[in-house]
Amino acid sequence: MIERRQLWISGCVQGVGFRPFVWRKATQLRLAGKVCNTARGVLVDVQGERDRLQALEAALRHDLPPLARIDGISANDAPPCADWHDFSIVDSLDSSGATAIIPVDTAVCDACVEELFTPDNRRWRHAFIGCTDCGPRFTLTLRTPYDRAHTSMAMFGMCEACAREYSDPANRRFHAEPIACPQCGPRLKFEAWHAAAQDEGDPITAAWQLVEDGGIVAIQGLGGFHLVCDARKKATVARLRERKHRPAKPFATMVPNTASAARWAYLSVEDARLLNSASRPIVLLPMCEDRPDALTGVAPGLRQLGLMLPSTPIHHLLFHVALGQPPGQDWLREAHDLILVATSANRSGQPLLIDPDQARSDLAGIADGMLSHDRAIAARCDDSVVLSRGDADPLWLRRARGQVPQPQRLPRSAPAILALGGYLNNCFTVTEGHHAWVSQHIGDLSSAAACHALEATVDRWLDYWRITPQIIVCDLQPDIYSSRLAARLAQTRGLPLLTVQHHHAHVAAVLAEHGHEEPALGLALDGFGLGEDGGAWGGELLRVAQGRAERLGHLTPLPLPGGDAAARMPWRMGLALLHRLGERNRLPAGVDGETAARVHMQIASGMNCPQTTSLGRWFDAVAGLAGICPQQSYEGEAAMKLEAIAAPHTVDPAYETLWRVKDSCLDLLPLAERLAGLRDAAAIASLWHTALARALAGWIIHAINATGLTTVALAGGCCANRLLVQGLTEALADTPCRLLQARKFPPGDGGLSLGQAWVATQRAPFSSGGS
Repeated sequence: MIERRQLWISGCVQGVGFRPFVWRKATQLRLAGKVCNTARGVLVDVQGERDRLQALEAALRHDLPPLARIDGISANDAPPCADWHDFSIVDSLDSSGATAIIPVDTAVCDACVEELFTPDNRRWRHAFIGCTDCGPRFTLTLRTPYDRAHTSMAMFGMCEACAREYSDPANRRFHAEPIACPQCGPRLKFEAWHAAAQDEGDPITAAWQLVEDGGIVAIQGLGGFHLVCDARKKATVARLRERKHRPAKPFATMVPNTASAARWAYLSVEDARLLNSASRPIVLLPMCEDRPDALTGVAPGLRQLGLMLPSTPIHHLLFHVALGQPPGQDWLREAHDLILVATSANRSGQPLLIDPDQARSDLAGIADGMLSHDRAIAARCDDSVVLSRGDADPLWLRRARGQVPQPQRLPRSAPAILALGGYLNNCFTVTEGHHAWVSQHIGDLSSAAACHALEATVDRWLDYWRITPQIIVCDLQPDIYSSRLAARLAQTRGLPLLTVQHHHAHVAAVLAEHGHEEPALGLALDGFGLGEDGGAWGGELLRVAQGRAERLGHLTPLPLPGGDAAARMPWRMGLALLHRLGERNRLPAGVDGETAARVHMQIASGMNCPQTTSLGRWFDAVAGLAGICPQQSYEGEAAMKLEAIAAPHTVDPAYETLWRVKDSCLDLLPLAERLAGLRDAAAIASLWHTALARALAGWIIHAINATGLTTVALAGGCCANRLLVQGLTEALADTPCRLLQARKFPPGDGGLSLGQAWVATQRAPFSSGGS
């Protein structure tokens, strides 16, 4: 007996070879019907005998293409069609108001790389090779559903050979929307920006020649431009820093493969898997002890290196030319000493560049030439960054290329929410139903261009998923741009506006990721967030329940002499800590007596000297005591350099006397007194990390005993400190504590909007107001 089933499938099922997969399975099972993209996913409308229909459904659940993921299947019966005799892929069905999942960009797959370097293949050295299992997706998408006509490939008509592959169900490029070849696809172009460089001949060869000669080249990637140079050429790296006005922030690097990566950093099996994963993130790895001098200027003062592998055919071709165009495929797996700087191409404070014309204008004083192409980047998307943590799970510090726009499934259905995040490392979140889409990394909202990029990306995301927000959410701090934008949108659209305290949102993001809805404790270890009392918070112990947060305690407050200036100058925080200890005659390393006297007078007067409970500022204070990083040129620089010189410390029972909990607040002044008596910077850093981890663990246990809650969400930017979190986790190993940590989303401000959206979900329905 013939039956007909309509399967509405949601998940990552567009642009990943899912429809061809369904076609092959249905054809093998001798079923009739059709499969098409919809704005909510994929519709499989199929008929046949019941056991064959069941076999198809089983295959859909358990035998998927590599990049596909199913979140749900909604099925209904329908009357059989007498004129259906075979199974076909048909044009997309436009389902307005529904939501689809756009696939992420992925690195070029092994099969395509093999073709790329096979001379008799028609795509030999084709810089835009791809198939249904790899290549750009999100960064090409102009609107949904995901079809070629809705991407920036629409302008490139297929040649006969590509059209045959696209229409052949047995071909790896069957319905691969970015399909192209040298005859019909995009074109590379190299242009030199000074007389010494050559812009004739093969563009890849010309670009490498400039790099080999000590130049800097802007190279167009999937989601934006990179600035590329030879990381081993110290003068070139120094010149890039000078031109980019980036004195110390580490540069990302790229190597040909994991064997090459192992020459520069210590790799575990998990690290190699991360480097080779389809998302090709930047992986922060411990630098080999015998190699830092070879990379002077790449990551100054740090012991970790940001490494990534090639993600596009252009990158592979560049390495191939650089290595002398070796024949065969063996070079792809062999270790090479070549390592390139591959840092985001933008001026300081500006968004990542995606347009060749704008890159030509903005980078003319930074790069010496540009390797670009005519396939437009539809969506700006920087490199993702993940922190290797040895035996512990890796931690995503920046979600962008290869990770976005994968949604987070929420444990309960959410209304349509737009949460706009914070000021630093901005990302926003859009929710509907059980899905939360956290945007790609937008960056700091410190320029008009960055603010415009936020607005434009919000508009595009709402259009992608056809979502009309019902609630707008923002940070409690009203003067940052994301909060001002939220207020304007709420007013113009007549929507309720919810403000969520910064550290409550950090904790809520971790709880949302883990699907935890019950009451819990939250420990927010952060830099700055406006508190509900108007103060500068950042070391907070919270009790969270049903979208509300109660402040149970905080770290010992420290003065901020000069306000924001104290956050930029750790020596000021060092003096603030000594002032708190009553040690006004002691001087941090590098500070003269006259300067110290002026700062102590300012602290005593209270003028422009607010108090803060921030752990980030405590890190700055300890760095100030140790004489590390007198002036910070990027966020977290002092803390990162303090971690870099610290060594794992033997736990001494006497450490228990270096902190105390009083009225649920953690007093670190005894530890500070011990640190102030040390003179060796490494000894200060080591004792600080070890004793702080024990103190935080003791604080958590005290809170567990006081509240009866054993689930603790650990959140905030300080959780990117590998040594601190490792020590804290070890200290809590044999306790009742169930410690939840960020995994897939950044623990800092990059995950803030997810927490804001989760608070709004738990609070809905609500009236406008704060948290």
